[in-house]
Amino acid sequence: METGTEAKIHKYVKAQIDLLAKEDRVLDQSSSKAQLAQLRRGIGKSPGELPELWGVFLKNMPEELMGKDGKPSYAEWAVYTALTLFALHQQGHSVPMNEEGEENRLGRAMRKLVRSTEDEENIRRKLSIAARSDDMAELSYHLKTLVRLFGNHDIRLDYVELAKDLYWFQFENQADQIRLKWGQDFYRFAETKDNGRGRER
Repeated sequence: METGTEAKIHKYVKAQIDLLAKEDRVLDQSSSKAQLAQLRRGIGKSPGELPELWGVFLKNMPEELMGKDGKPSYAEWAVYTALTLFALHQQGHSVPMNEEGEENRLGRAMRKLVRSTEDEENIRRKLSIAARSDDMAELSYHLKTLVRLFGNHDIRLDYVELAKDLYWFQFENQADQIRLKWGQDFYRFAETKDNGRGRER
């Protein structure tokens, strides 16, 4: 069950992505393309560092999610990182690359990159490196690499769920739980999918 903050993050990120890419035709509009391009420039930077992005990730944000005295809150970090990564993922695609659902959570999306038993360890290592990040700047850097892989292979990601994960990742007593969730999702149904005795659901 979502906490109050989680629910607000969920609703806000979903609304912002819907504005950017609710329908295929929206992605062809110059205003949407311009906002996505602006968001891409924000990858690797802290929330608020680029004033031109204020309206893209702060407009209509619930006050409870905002930080105080110019310091980004955990929620702002989560929303900002999710939206900038979505903008990167969306580049070069005419259909929305965000898709909500358990099968599109981060660990499951990484599993879809595994094409053979030979490359499983390489893909798992990339996820593991990201999961071992010490802060949001480092995590954002590693997630950028993963998102590029998703884009290259037309794999969608649940950015609403990712935003909530990023929020909890910043709490020392919750980070390991998020790491384990990513690992569990990576290996969930892996045996039946990979050996042909079943299928991933």
